[in-house]
Amino acid sequence: KPKKIKLDIVYEDNDVLIINKPKGMVVHPGAGNYENTLVNGLLYKYRNNLSNISGNLRPGIVHRIDKDTSGLLIIAKNNFSHANLGRQFSEHTIKRKYQCLIWGIIRPLSGKIETLISRNKKNRKLMTASEISGKKAITNYTTIKVFNVKNVPKISLLECELETGRTHQIRVHLKFKGTSILGDKQYGKKNQKYKKICENFMNRLNSLNGQALHAQTLEFEHPTSNKILSFKTNLPSDFRKMLDFLNNLSG
Repeated sequence: KPKKIKLDIVYEDNDVLIINKPKGMVVHPGAGNYENTLVNGLLYKYRNNLSNISGNLRPGIVHRIDKDTSGLLIIAKNNFSHANLGRQFSEHTIKRKYQCLIWGIIRPLSGKIETLISRNKKNRKLMTASEISGKKAITNYTTIKVFNVKNVPKISLLECELETGRTHQIRVHLKFKGTSILGDKQYGKKNQKYKKICENFMNRLNSLNGQALHAQTLEFEHPTSNKILSFKTNLPSDFRKMLDFLNNLSG
């Protein structure tokens, strides 16, 4: 059903639409979420001016990002654009970079994580890295900064560039490397205990709305003009506040 939902539109023409998706918004209808998804908002604003290659529940949807991840999404307004963008995704020519805050320090500081990703057998809602079965997944990462602050656990700011786009890929790959993203309740460690911890840090951690993971940049070839389009968005406020806090403390 169409529903009036405010959309943060970064760019629009006759073929494509670039949306900055907020945290907490599901991309398309599915189990338990049929009303306040991005698709409901798109249908209200664009009616039939969206591609229908992916079926009735996913008009215009070429790719997704997780509910509690924010950032840039491409929407196809017609089937020609959808097919062209789909080909670019399958050929891994679309550049997507994410920023995230993780617990600890990842070694090596920059590298490539390459595994198969499949459903977690114990919990079907989660994914897991596997060496035997699943779909190939590749994440390139770079450590931008390590925060080593008194009374705060070590935290790193990472940039991750996806070569593939599997469900929960960055989060699964970070877990595979023995860490997780701040605010990630699904893949993070449960009930971490600290002896001495900065209260301001805990307040900011508790006010994180979902995981500190943002799809910040997007670059692709326009389906009809063939020009390279490049977009970058600001971090959401809760992520920004945590980063500013860590930057201030580390001088």
